[in-house]
Amino acid sequence: MAVMTHTDFIHPLNVPGGELSLLGGKGEALVRLTEAGFNVPDGFCLTTDAYTAFVAANGLGPVIADLTRTLDPDDLAAVERVSGIITTGFEAGDVPSSVVNQVRGGYAALGHVRVGVRSSATTEDLPTASFAGQQDSFLDIGDIGSLLQAVRRCWASVWSPRALVYRARQGVSNADVAVAVVVQRMINAQVSGVLFTVDPVTGLDSAITINSAWGLGQAVVDGDVSPDTFVIDRRSGRLTKQRTGTKEVMAVRSARGITLARVPQNLRHRPSLSKAQALRLARLGRRIEAVFQQPVDVEWCRVDSELHVLQARPVTAAGRTDPWNDSYRGDFLWSNTNVGEAIPDVMTPASWSMVQVFLRDAMATASIPPYVGYGRIAGHIYLNVSVMKTLSGIVGVNEKSFRSLTEEVFGHLPDDVVIPPVPASWSTVMRSVVPVGLHVLSEVHRDVRKLDDYLAEHPALCSRRRTEIAEITEPAALARMWRKTLEPEFHKASLMLSAATRSSGASFVTTRKRLQGMVGPIGANAVTTGLGGEAGQLASMDLIKGLDLLDAGKIDEATFNERYGHRGPHEFEISQPRSGEDPAWLSAQRGQRTPEVQAGVEARQEKQAQVRELAWIRLGRKFPLQAWVVRRQVAQWGRIARNRELARSEVIRYFWVLRAFALRAGELTGLGDDIFFLELPEILDALAGDVLDADEIKLRRKVYDDYVALPPLPGLIRGRFDPFAWAKNPSSRVDPRAVSASEKAPAGGDVAATVSGFPGSAGIVEGTARVIISAAEGARLKPGDILVTNVTNVGWTPLFPRAAAVVTNVGAPLSHAAIVARELGIPAVVGCGNATEVIADGDRVRVDGSTGRVSVLRS
Repeated sequence: MAVMTHTDFIHPLNVPGGELSLLGGKGEALVRLTEAGFNVPDGFCLTTDAYTAFVAANGLGPVIADLTRTLDPDDLAAVERVSGIITTGFEAGDVPSSVVNQVRGGYAALGHVRVGVRSSATTEDLPTASFAGQQDSFLDIGDIGSLLQAVRRCWASVWSPRALVYRARQGVSNADVAVAVVVQRMINAQVSGVLFTVDPVTGLDSAITINSAWGLGQAVVDGDVSPDTFVIDRRSGRLTKQRTGTKEVMAVRSARGITLARVPQNLRHRPSLSKAQALRLARLGRRIEAVFQQPVDVEWCRVDSELHVLQARPVTAAGRTDPWNDSYRGDFLWSNTNVGEAIPDVMTPASWSMVQVFLRDAMATASIPPYVGYGRIAGHIYLNVSVMKTLSGIVGVNEKSFRSLTEEVFGHLPDDVVIPPVPASWSTVMRSVVPVGLHVLSEVHRDVRKLDDYLAEHPALCSRRRTEIAEITEPAALARMWRKTLEPEFHKASLMLSAATRSSGASFVTTRKRLQGMVGPIGANAVTTGLGGEAGQLASMDLIKGLDLLDAGKIDEATFNERYGHRGPHEFEISQPRSGEDPAWLSAQRGQRTPEVQAGVEARQEKQAQVRELAWIRLGRKFPLQAWVVRRQVAQWGRIARNRELARSEVIRYFWVLRAFALRAGELTGLGDDIFFLELPEILDALAGDVLDADEIKLRRKVYDDYVALPPLPGLIRGRFDPFAWAKNPSSRVDPRAVSASEKAPAGGDVAATVSGFPGSAGIVEGTARVIISAAEGARLKPGDILVTNVTNVGWTPLFPRAAAVVTNVGAPLSHAAIVARELGIPAVVGCGNATEVIADGDRVRVDGSTGRVSVLRS
């Protein structure tokens, strides 16, 4: 191999010196590491002067300046347009011959080996802010033509929509941007991974954490594999924790580039590092930390006994203030409609780890690894609409149809809200989803036949389990109970809900869409109003049903708690008491019920039955040949809805068992309610005597409290979202769906302002608005008031009989508020986005549930 020399545009990694402005963050770090004697793969850095020469030669500088000067990072359509224009300029531009020749020379000096090509922007991997993941990398490049193409794409990547938005939100001027490109020899690694000299979530420096897996590091970095984890105590240098991951796939080199291959069966459950190798890596991390004089994360690999340092960057404090936020994973569209009703809370780590187990079973086909169909933003659950749209496209559903079909469940997506695609090929999606889908279908076919027996037997089983948990006196016995009994039963409850939901195919959504096509949204609501009258009592109404039975003397309080005490406004958050644990809750609900209100409920339900029958008569007259078919479909839909709600209720009932497990673990370990700030594997570790550091638990509590203090988040979020920066600017706190939905009325007339949403339940009513954010404030709602809130769920149902109408920020036609309102004959407008911002407590309002319009009336 020829000796590489420094040129105008080439800086070899083994040549000391080189400024950040020329090498970028990644390149400068690799030069420092090489100079310090670390085993860094040889290569060179194409300096920012080459980028500048390319931009000047193609006249791109003035274009970029003009396009980005006044760019609003919150105007995502404008960001996409600007990015597209700039990227096209890079794709069409000519690389100056002087740059081409020097790249040829550098590549020849490496011996024309296969290389990795990575961007190294002057604004990334800095001590004050890590821009990791904002620019692109290209691996296993094997010829000069592909290398030059990769260089051009690295240059263009600093103008991607994600990078533009991120720089704007970090306060980095686009005028300061330049990008170098690192070219390094590829290492055909046997084991790869990352190590952190500080906890990447909490910022604690008491331990060094190593993740490792077989093959190249891309599988670990991209999240394709569940890696092995090694935790080394910084003070003593001892290995304090080791967890072997399920390493089913590995990244390998192939004729098609870097691909994922199956890990041999004998290696999947074998640790990819020995104890001695993990300790050696920890020492390596501390030496690198000393070079940078601050905590670092390091990408490394191993070939036989030789360790290679692939890159290292500072772990910035800015990256740890918002740890429970999956919006940083890429440019995706997220929605909390529907799922945000069921789980409205910031979740503690214990609850989130349990919810993930549930979602992996219940939504097994809703992910394209490594992209998951759900995640957290500011600790709240959101669904990844980008993943769902990509999955729908694979089965032939175009974007227009996807938006239409999901409107019933997730609400309307405005036309100007872009759904970015998941960066995965058709073949990748098919390989990921088809085997899982076939397995799920076989499970559904098996489980749906057992559903009735399961629903009948499960309540008693849960009661027994809570009693058995309370009687356990040894931590090890509780851990055994989890593995042998509780975990399998939890999976079964989740899979039964999957069976109840999936047994209908898409009819749960398509039936209402067909009705809307025949008789419009108002007619569809009328036909499906009082659904419980067609299919039997919906579980959404259970708390009202239970209170009715209790007031009638047909059951006692103990029976109420046993049957219905698992339901409430915080059902998935296991740190929150169930209503059946809180005698004050039941007393308050009974005290707020009056004979007049209950008589009104019965009258409205009778009227709903009449409305439904009249709607069917009208439908039969208009569509005599189709009406009987549609009625059978609606009846089937009603049965599906009933079974789905019952199965979901049993999942919630098991979450009460999970709460009992966590509480007992807290008692047996002495952690008390700190147990809720441990994830499930950490709870099991604590039961084995390995208790998490107290400072780490304290930090997690602070993260939780900071998220809880935020105002209600937008229902739609695209791309990287900083909730704390967003909360500081009240003018930005608007749901995208509400931008054109609210307006001030012109002078004159009786309307001061309006809010629009989905027609949830028909009817027009005027009354006093009662803005209530928490169900705990329910006593403020008086009979005849109009309930205005962010979101409702089953725990809010006892309030509905007192409400003259319901208005929500979050919701869709198949949301809780709409379904219960239709059952009770209460007008409802849901999914307004900003009702609680526009409507003040005590305002006089008019709610039109047929048109989805709420008017604030002048005094």
